[in-house]
Amino acid sequence: MNFDKTMNFEVERAENVKTKEILKEVYQALSEKGYNPINQIVGYILSGDPTYITSHNDARNKIRTIERDELLEKMVKNYIGIE
Repeated sequence: MNFDKTMNFEVERAENVKTKEILKEVYQALSEKGYNPINQIVGYILSGDPTYITSHNDARNKIRTIERDELLEKMVKNYIGIE
């Protein structure tokens, strides 16, 4: 076994892709049901109440797989351009 080679481990990138995919799916499900997706997602993030998210296409269960504090952190990083 060669111990001189450093392995690169990138979990963060995969998590970002998964989070983005889930948000897009939730956004789409809310749109399909006639809701304002941004308002509904913000309501969920602020309150933690999953009833802000439709159960259409399993969106409610999907968004609950993302920790709200992690979601906020990623959104702020993205907003200020460091991610």
